[in-house]
Amino acid sequence: MQYRAFGNTGYEVSALGMGCMRMPTTDGVPCGKNVDEKEAVRMIRAAVDGGVNYLDTAYPYHGGRSEEVVGLALKDGYRDKTRIASKSPVFLLEQAEDFDRILDIQLKRLGADCIDFYLLHALSLNTWTNKALKFDLLTKMDKARGQGKIRHLGFSYHDKGFEEFRTIVDGWDQWDFCQIQLNYTDVYHQAGVEGLEYAASKGLGVVIMEPLLGGKLANPPEQVRRVIDRLEPPKSPVEWALDYLWDRPEVGIILSGMSSGEQIVSNLAYADRARTGMLGAEERALFEQARVTFETMALVPCTKCSYCMPCPFGVDIPGVFDAYNRTVSHGGKAAAERYDALGGNAALCRRCRRCEKACPQHIAVSERMPIIDDWFRHLDTDE
Repeated sequence: MQYRAFGNTGYEVSALGMGCMRMPTTDGVPCGKNVDEKEAVRMIRAAVDGGVNYLDTAYPYHGGRSEEVVGLALKDGYRDKTRIASKSPVFLLEQAEDFDRILDIQLKRLGADCIDFYLLHALSLNTWTNKALKFDLLTKMDKARGQGKIRHLGFSYHDKGFEEFRTIVDGWDQWDFCQIQLNYTDVYHQAGVEGLEYAASKGLGVVIMEPLLGGKLANPPEQVRRVIDRLEPPKSPVEWALDYLWDRPEVGIILSGMSSGEQIVSNLAYADRARTGMLGAEERALFEQARVTFETMALVPCTKCSYCMPCPFGVDIPGVFDAYNRTVSHGGKAAAERYDALGGNAALCRRCRRCEKACPQHIAVSERMPIIDDWFRHLDTDE
């Protein structure tokens, strides 16, 4: 395992961190409540044994079960080997007092006296203004730190672009770290590379989420795969996607939402080979070509995080978007087969917009669903 300085925190983080949002489930529902507890604990401990020293969870992950499972995994001496990161669900707070109430619940779930890295979850300019500032959450975070309940203060970001991100970074001089979405297709999306560089220049440790764009870059469309396969030496699309990020000196840690033991083993091996400056000009140019190719093919920027679920009307929202995106990457027939196999298709949408309030990618779900429904109704799979 390789380790990197994490901003000005004085802590060295493992190049690979474990995201605990996509743990295995007994019913096969991604990110669902029915976590396969025994297997998840085994996986977390395997990651820690392999050198991972940063576990990322959050209040709503797996319907509230993620923090509990992480707490179980960190018994028997494992708490001393790693650090816990969790998040305050800013979007759920209705009054200032909710912050302390939920933090106490999280500590109990984790079986911990202190959360090492605590984030305001999924900040946008809207929640920054109407939640964080309105409820004086920054003072509350600082007070909780003084009480020993949390150690380092940060935020995760999901909004339109760099300017909104910079407003939040510059809005408080006590930030220790931040978490942003970044991969070789998201260079100009959300905080982007500009946000990465800006946060690092301010002394913040930077955590990278969605390095594989919800799994899309693990098995990229054939057109993108052809570009990636020109990179030398031959590596899997997963390793190349991670290398793109590890190449950057501003990157502290990359989170991987690993859901199987095989992924743990592979990613630990990739992290062992991780170095800053590991790419040359030719490799970086090919990643830019892959980005442009992917961008021309992407229909809906869904990462399958399932924050939008469950839908009150039974729509499998991530499944619908996955099927729709396959019309470009896999062809009409494969896309139709995926769509027809869904438990709830786009026709069930009643445009309540409940999902849109939860979507970190700000997808206009209610506008997309009738378009997708019409698309599949008239798709000619024989062409």
